[in-house]
Amino acid sequence: MNTPTSLRVIRWVCALVFVCGIAGIIVSSINGNNEGWVVTIGLTTTLAAIALIIASTVASRARIPAFNEVAAEKLESLIATEVAKGADEDALRDIARRAIELGRQSS
Repeated sequence: MNTPTSLRVIRWVCALVFVCGIAGIIVSSINGNNEGWVVTIGLTTTLAAIALIIASTVASRARIPAFNEVAAEKLESLIATEVAKGADEDALRDIARRAIELGRQSS
C-alpha cells in the first residue's frame, strides 16, 4: 500500500497512544482506582482515535462513486449542448474518450 509518510507516522503514534492508554488505565485502576487518571487517560486515547479517523479520511484518495456519476452527467450535458450548437457528436465523443485515456495514463 502506498501511504504517505506523515500518515504512517500518525498511525504509529496513535497505536503507541492506544497501547500506553490501555496500560495506563490498568495501572491507574490497580493503584487506588483514581477516577481522574482513568478519565484523563481514556480521553487521551479517545482523542488519538479521533485523530486517526480524521487523518485516514483526509488522506484517502478514493472518490465517492456519486461524484463520478455527477461528472459523467455533466460531461454528457456538455456534449449534448455542443451537439445542439452543431458540433459533430462522434468527434466530441472521440475527444472525450481520448481525454479519459490520457487521464488514466497520467494517474
